[in-house]
Parts: sequence; C-alpha cells; structure tokens
Amino acid sequence: MERGRMSRATLSRPSELPMRVQDSNRMSIYTTPQSKPPSFGKLSMSKPSSVTSERRTSFFGARTSGAGMPRNSLMSGFGGTEKIKDSRPLHDKSFVQQCIRQLHEFLTEQGYPGTLSSKTLQSPSTKEFVKMFEFIYRQLDPTFEMPNSKVEEEVPAILKALRYPFVLSKCSMYSVGAPHTWPQALGALMWLIDNVKINWSLSRQDLLFSDFGEDNDNIEEGVEYNKLFLEYTAETYSKFMQGDDTFEDEDEAFLTKLKKLYNVDDALLVSMEEKHRTLSEEVERLEKENQTDRLMTKRMEKVKLQADLKKLQSYRSSLESFQVNLENKASELTDELETTVSHLDTLKHERNELQLRLQNQKFTPGDVERINREKRELQQTITSLGKSLEDAEQHKWNEEITLAKVKEKAEFKLAEYHKLARKLKLIPQSAENACGHDFEFRPFESGLSSTIQHKTQIQMLLRKLISDVEEENSRLANLKLSLDESCEQVNSNIMDKSNDLKQLREQIRKLDERLDCDMQELAREEQEWAAEMESVENHRKILEKKVNYGYDEAVQQLKAAQQQYHLVLQETNEERRTVANNLASVFTTAANHLSITEKCLEDLHSRVQRVCCKAVEEDEAALKKLQDTLKGFMSKANSL
Repeated sequence: MERGRMSRATLSRPSELPMRVQDSNRMSIYTTPQSKPPSFGKLSMSKPSSVTSERRTSFFGARTSGAGMPRNSLMSGFGGTEKIKDSRPLHDKSFVQQCIRQLHEFLTEQGYPGTLSSKTLQSPSTKEFVKMFEFIYRQLDPTFEMPNSKVEEEVPAILKALRYPFVLSKCSMYSVGAPHTWPQALGALMWLIDNVKINWSLSRQDLLFSDFGEDNDNIEEGVEYNKLFLEYTAETYSKFMQGDDTFEDEDEAFLTKLKKLYNVDDALLVSMEEKHRTLSEEVERLEKENQTDRLMTKRMEKVKLQADLKKLQSYRSSLESFQVNLENKASELTDELETTVSHLDTLKHERNELQLRLQNQKFTPGDVERINREKRELQQTITSLGKSLEDAEQHKWNEEITLAKVKEKAEFKLAEYHKLARKLKLIPQSAENACGHDFEFRPFESGLSSTIQHKTQIQMLLRKLISDVEEENSRLANLKLSLDESCEQVNSNIMDKSNDLKQLREQIRKLDERLDCDMQELAREEQEWAAEMESVENHRKILEKKVNYGYDEAVQQLKAAQQQYHLVLQETNEERRTVANNLASVFTTAANHLSITEKCLEDLHSRVQRVCCKAVEEDEAALKKLQDTLKGFMSKANSL
C-alpha cells in the first residue's frame, strides 16, 4: 500500500526535481496539505473553506529548493548533518496565538479528556504538555503508552523517529511553559497534528480507491502499471535532461492510459463534481446563516420540552396512584354490592314466603286485631329504628370526617416518615442503608392485615437498625473518648512545642539582632571597599592615561625611528652600490694591469731568450747575473 500511495503522489507534479521557471499554477508539495489534490477516478470530497473560517497556516516551513538551485541539490539533504533552521515565525505573538487556537480546536474536536482553557495553553506545565503530546500521538498509534520515567528523553526521541526536521532539546522539556521554550514545543505539536491530518487524508484516500475492483491492489502492483509508470518516467526524464520543466502532454497521455487501465467513468466524475459543487454551495449557504440564534432557539425549545416532559411524568405518576386508589375503592364497593345483592335476594325470598303464607292463612278478628297491634308496634319500631338509623348515619358521617382527618394525619406522618427514610437512605430498596429491605410503607395498596404485617416487619427492621445504630454510636462514642484523650495528649504536646517554639523564637530574635549587627558591619566594610575600589579605579585611570601618553610618545618615536631607518637604509644602499662599483673598477684595473704585466714579461722573456741565445757563448758569470735578474723580475711579478 505504501508503494501505491507513493505512485499516486507522483501524479500531483510532473517531476521530482525543481523547475527552472517557477510555475505559479502548481501547488508546492512541500507545504502542509490542507486538502489532497483530486486523483483520477474519484472526486476528492474535501471540506469547503468557509468565509468566516480562519485561514490555516502551514507548519512545515518553506523549502529552499527552487529555480535558483542546481540540479544536484535535491540529494544534498541525504547523509548531511547540517541542522535546518526553522523558518516559522514562532516568536511572533499573533502566529503563536493562531497556533494555540488551532491546537485548542483540534483537541476539543477529538475529545481531549483533560481540562482546556486559553490560559492553560498560554504557558502549560510539563505534565500537561506530555498529556497533550500523548493524546495527539495516539491518533497515529492507538496502542501508544507514555512511560512514567524519563519523559524529557522520550518526547524528543519520538519526534526524531518521526523525522521532525527541527531540534527539540531535552533541556527544554524541564520548563515547557517558559516564554523562550513554549513556541518551539508548540511548533512541534502543530507539526504532529499536521502528520495526523495527513494520515487521516491518506486513510480516506484508500477508502476512495477501494471500489476500482476486487483486484485493485493486484492491478496497481502488477506488470501493466509498472510498465506505464516506467515509460512515463523515462519520457519525462529524457525531456527534463533536454531542458524542459513542464510535461503536460506526457501527463495527459499517462492519465489517459491509467483511466483505461482502471476503467474510469468520466460521466460519473462529472456528475460527482456537479453534486459536490451543489453540496458545497448548500454548506456555504448554511454557514452564512446565523447558527448561534438557531442553536439557542433549539436549546430553549429542548429545555421547555424537557420541563413539560417532567410535568407530564409527574402528572402521570399522580394519575396512576389515583387510579390505583380508585380501583381499590371500586373493588371494595363491588364486594359490598355483591353482599347487598345477596342479602336483597334473601329478603325477597322471605317476602315471597310470607306472602304465600298470608294468602294461604285464614285470619280471625282476634288475629286481625293482633296483626294491627303488631303492625302499630312494628310502625313504632320502624319509627324508632328510623331515628336510630338517622342517628347512626349522623354518627357514621362524624366518624367518616374523623377518619378522614386521621387519614390525613396518617398520610402526613407517612410522608414525613418517607422523607426521613430517604434522608436516612432507607428508601428505595437499593439505597445505601436499606441492606436490600423494603422500608417503604404502602397502607392503601393492600388490605389491613397485610398493612399490619408490613408495619410489624418494618418495625422489626427499624428496631434492628436502631440497635445497630446504637451499637455504632456507642462504638463511635468510645472512639470519640479515645480521640479526646489523644487530642488532650496532642494539646499538651502542642503546649510543650509552643514553649519550645517561644524559646526558638527568642533565639531567632537574638540571631536576627546579631545578623543585623553583622549586616551593618558588612555594609560598613562594603562602603570601605567601595571607597577603596573607587580610589583604585581613579589610580588605574591615571595610570592608563600615563600609559596611553607614553604609548603615544613611543609610537611617535617608533615612526621617527622607522623614517630614520629608511633614510639610513637608503644611504647605506647607495654607499654599498658606490663601493661595489669602486671595487669592480679596482678589480678591472688590477686585472688589466696584470694582463699588461704578463704581456710585458712574455716579451721580456722572449727577448731574454734571444739574448741568451746570442750570449750562449758568453761566460757563466754573465749568465748567472742574467738569471738573478730574471729571478728578481719573477719575484716582483709574483708580488704584484
């Protein structure tokens, strides 16, 4: 897949080498990619830039390659140890604030778990910086865990492994929030965020290219793709060596062949571009609307609806309780009605029997009188029973009123009981102090026997709870007594320590007085040293003036001596030339004289030989005399 990504990246520019003429229509590949260029076969669905959105800044810095660099400068970065200078304006306050805003937006959008604020990001601590770095790096490697020790060495090592082009020193990790250190650390974080965004865009691009076919990877890694790419590279490189910088024809031919290879549908591309344009216009229109007011309106509506929902839920619960009460009353009335109906049927049956008996019976006058008398007695009984019935109904009404009041008091006490139980965490059954028991009292949901049984059970549980609380209270009282004793002991220790503290404060006061005396003595000595230093400084200045004056005089004397030296040297050279010329003339004269003398001696020797030849016959005395004369002449000649 890496090879496929590299092969797609080569299509975004004609050549890997810099152009001789800068092409302003092309996007530089060395800047941070805010959106990937559209690849063939798919439409890049990048987010349209909003009118109100802030312009993003490139954090990779400008590259130095351009029209002015030689061809072989592309490979100069490999194997070199020269540090790259960061060209980003990290010491510009506006640029740093823009980086902080972008960092805050990224961390907020990705759900950063820590607390974020503008003040925190102005000068964060080392711990907060490490947390932000770990969160951002986990977007690249979800399994990453920051070690607890040697964090100041781990972060620069990770940046170096990611080929961060600038240096983040280990010493800067000890004080990340310092004004001279935080911009470099912020630049490193923004570079890491750019890497995360590039990784996301490459992942989305892999998804976009996934529907070319089931054997997409086999096509791109196969022989046909490699053959097309090698032909394209050979043609563009040959033209590049001939002096060309743009390869538009080769690019179009290569794209045409790739479209044929991958079966790209141009009509689908056009339709997708039209759809993307329409969606972009819709997004821009929606962004131009006042989103804040609509959002606040929806939030207010949501709050109102939630309040209405709570009211409806409370009303529903009250209705349900009222329905339960009505159902209980209806069941009681139904039972009473059934009893009354059965009693009425019994009375009707008795009346029918009495009527039959009356029809079949033959009455006598005594019976009639007796019947009338019984009738009157019965009427009197009915009248008295009616009065007693009225009194009973009045008594019943009074009892019902009293019962209603008692019931109201019972409900009030029950509400107080429930309130106190909730405060004591006994209700509901899953409360902390309930221990799985149901302390809630429901007198109207079941009959009287079950209510009494439930009341007895609750009383038993409450007695047990009270006994437990009393035991805990006694234990806590004992603990309080022990703590009071320890507190008294601590207070006595505190009194002892306070006395010791008073003594120490007295010693500190004495030491402070002694320190003040010493400080006054030191101040006096410093004044004396300052005066002595001032005198030494004045003496030094005087000596410096004298030395400068003597130095100026020595320089002037040196200049005069140099001038005199040049004059003497010139005169000496003239005398040397004169002496040399004189010696040359003397040697020439001596040589001429020597040659003349030798010629004279040769002539004399020849003459002497002739004379000797003529005087051979003379006597030996004359010959000796001549020989002595010759020797004398020879000695003189040798002496010359």
